[in-house]
Amino acid sequence: MKKLPIGIQSFVNIRTEADYYYVDKTQQVAALVDKGKYFFLSRPRRFGKSLFLDTLRQAFLGRKELFNGLFLENNWNWEKKYPVIYISFGAGVHRSRDELQETMLVILKQHAKDYGVSLENSYIKDRFFELIQQIVKKYNQQVVVLIDEYDKPILDQIDKPEIAIEIREELKNFYSVIKDADQFLKFVFITGVSKFSKVSLFSGLNNLLDITIDPDNATICGYTHEEMCNIFAERLEGVDLEQVRLWYNGYNFLGDKVYNPFDILLFLVHYEFRNYWFETGSPSFLIKLIEKHKYPVIQLEKVETSETLLGSFDVEKIELTTLLWQTGYLTIKNIETILNVRSYELGYPNMEVKRSLTECILHFLTHAATDSTKYRIALYKTLVKLDLDGLRNIFHAFFASIPHQWYDSSTVSEYEAFYVSVFYCYFTALGFDVRPEEPTNHGRLDMAVLHENRVFIFEFKVVELDKTAATALEQIKRKKYWEKYLSPSSFLGEDRGEREIYIIGIEFSKTDRNIVNYEWERIR
Repeated sequence: MKKLPIGIQSFVNIRTEADYYYVDKTQQVAALVDKGKYFFLSRPRRFGKSLFLDTLRQAFLGRKELFNGLFLENNWNWEKKYPVIYISFGAGVHRSRDELQETMLVILKQHAKDYGVSLENSYIKDRFFELIQQIVKKYNQQVVVLIDEYDKPILDQIDKPEIAIEIREELKNFYSVIKDADQFLKFVFITGVSKFSKVSLFSGLNNLLDITIDPDNATICGYTHEEMCNIFAERLEGVDLEQVRLWYNGYNFLGDKVYNPFDILLFLVHYEFRNYWFETGSPSFLIKLIEKHKYPVIQLEKVETSETLLGSFDVEKIELTTLLWQTGYLTIKNIETILNVRSYELGYPNMEVKRSLTECILHFLTHAATDSTKYRIALYKTLVKLDLDGLRNIFHAFFASIPHQWYDSSTVSEYEAFYVSVFYCYFTALGFDVRPEEPTNHGRLDMAVLHENRVFIFEFKVVELDKTAATALEQIKRKKYWEKYLSPSSFLGEDRGEREIYIIGIEFSKTDRNIVNYEWERIR
């Protein structure tokens, strides 16, 4: 049985160190070179960007022996070899512009040494241009420039705008060399997590083709379901593939949906459905933005955005939707074009991201990770036992446990959606089928939770904000929200036969900071 290439970003190592599994992406290498010269690709972390970049490097260096049995072996001109300048800003954290400059100088010095050329200019930008020129002069061949983690120095300091802007301007100056060096360049590929506007970071490089959202390159990184099943067939015997798909598939870049490779490789080690990818990074900056904008967490299920907003990111104006999409916490669910204007519907890519992110947000909302875990376990047992009175006691105890100082220091509890968001996060983090703000023939219900053959319909009300006489439960009855769940199709197309339906009305008080009225009934 072959080895799993966990954490290996070197194409050379995968092809020479041991008998590793490899999903052949070399057809995309050939297609890119045939298609153009300047490319940009944005993908979330741990998606195989560095491995693809190294694959490009080895192809241009003419190392045919590494491609035995792959598509490129018989679809590449191996007689021509090109010098490659490979720049990665992935190592370490750049805490200032000075540290970034030191990294740049080290990279340029190492390339000059490797290619046996001398650099005389003092300024970094000029040394980069000189490096390209000198290599072309010595080898009489155009140069390939590959840049990995192009944006990481900025993202390292994204919560410190002044430093981030200084770093951005230094990178902008560095990257400007690419435009002026056009005649000396064979091919350029730039990759990272975020997508900064051309104006802010790639000024003048108008011929840089963005293939981030492109059907032809949708699977350039990541595994399709077919690739996963074919390459890892021997390790997938007896595995519930639909559960694998539910947990880890779903990233959509306008082609076949893909898996994050890191998730699949770790799953094939442990065979447990866990949050492998999510645990490799922290969404703390995103959660700070959620608090800052008082963003209703339940709306992450369905986010409407424009094409412009989806592809624009800058230090001075950080859009939450843009960041959630580019970092992989949301993905494209649907596209609509009206009057030649394209809009996107975004949502969670899969169960791992949905459960993990909502759990992380829950810890922030409650300010107590240990307590929220305790209440979550109790909530699951209570719902399974159908103890709906116990459900009220759990949430009442939870809200009562939040220190008053936290309410005083946080702005997140000032908006109505705070209370609903807590309920939503609890149920979603447990893996239940949670459907917030579902449309019905009589209006939009607040939240439905589906589990096995039971449906729980919730209506929430903050008494200081809603002055109507009707209780939350009475509103469910009056609008008959449960009727849409009478049909078998409401369980994701799965007919579970006769089902139980429960309606629950919950009312909060901002003054009391807790539940002040809780009623429920069984409808069927």
